Amino acid sequence: MSRLIRELLEAIVLALLVFFVILISVQNFRVEGPSMRPLLNGGEYLMVNKLSHFRLDMERLARLVPFWNVDPEGDNQKYLAFSHPAQRGEVIVFQAPSMPDQAYVKRVIGLPGERVEIRDGKVLINGEPLAEPYLTQSNVVGSMTCIPTLRQFDCILQEGQYFVLGDNRSRSNDSRDWGPVTVDEIIGEVWFIYWPPSRLPFVGAFVEDDS
Repeated sequence: MSRLIRELLEAIVLALLVFFVILISVQNFRVEGPSMRPLLNGGEYLMVNKLSHFRLDMERLARLVPFWNVDPEGDNQKYLAFSHPAQRGEVIVFQAPSMPDQAYVKRVIGLPGERVEIRDGKVLINGEPLAEPYLTQSNVVGSMTCIPTLRQFDCILQEGQYFVLGDNRSRSNDSRDWGPVTVDEIIGEVWFIYWPPSRLPFVGAFVEDDS
């Protein structure tokens, strides 16, 4: 009987451990609206990798671990071996700057320290046109004709800020409306589409880096 109880407890602990790992590493997300078409469609469900941009809070760690020293003037948010800063072209899920309870999915366009301009629907990074092979002709034309008030845009991103846009530029609320997304607002990188079943095999390389 004692062996049976021990095995049962081990199974429960293992199940709780697996549940905890899943809880902190992935999150599902339902696409709302057409802002990322044709890549993502409204009603599709995504799996989001929350560890892709995970940062370890060294100050919090120092409070838990005796004799752990931190630099009071340095950057104490550290990426680990399996995580990295957001890259241009990544499709990410994040909390909207103006609505922290609302999550959005968009593509990273501008990185910290860069100047982002939009002229007649064309994106420029530090004065150079950005190649965007993921856009269709309808996306580009729409961004020029359907939102004339946003044909001109210019901003310089500060440390920890990212400029995000929807691929379907004429049907997207993004950094043109509520400004840059901060690193703390990023939930994770889109990993794959798991619903509907016809899209299940779609595990794409979302990054379209121009470097």
